[in-house]
Amino acid sequence: VQLVESGGGLVQPGGSLRLSCAASGFTFSSYVMHWYRQAPGKERELVATIGSAGGSTHYADSVKARFTISRDNTKNTVYLQMNNLKPEDTAVYYCNVNYWKDDYWGQGTQVTVSS
Repeated sequence: VQLVESGGGLVQPGGSLRLSCAASGFTFSSYVMHWYRQAPGKERELVATIGSAGGSTHYADSVKARFTISRDNTKNTVYLQMNNLKPEDTAVYYCNVNYWKDDYWGQGTQVTVSS
């Protein structure tokens, strides 16, 4: 299993970013996918979840109405569209899959929201 995130960067408050996570090594279209984040000095937290077919999504209260998770099963990729970013969204963002009862993580992508 391999997960590779991309799309992070430095953005001003109110700006937008789109994260991508390219997956390989498993049947992507059969698995629920997650985005997590970890801010400095804080525990890793679940941000968003999407069902295997993409029809079911769930969000942390802190990102509802601002973030959108989606997936393209033809490209084995999951996305996180982040709008109206706030300084408190600053964190390393990770995608995750639970495969055969083991959690797999990418290397993470840094998102920094600052003026």
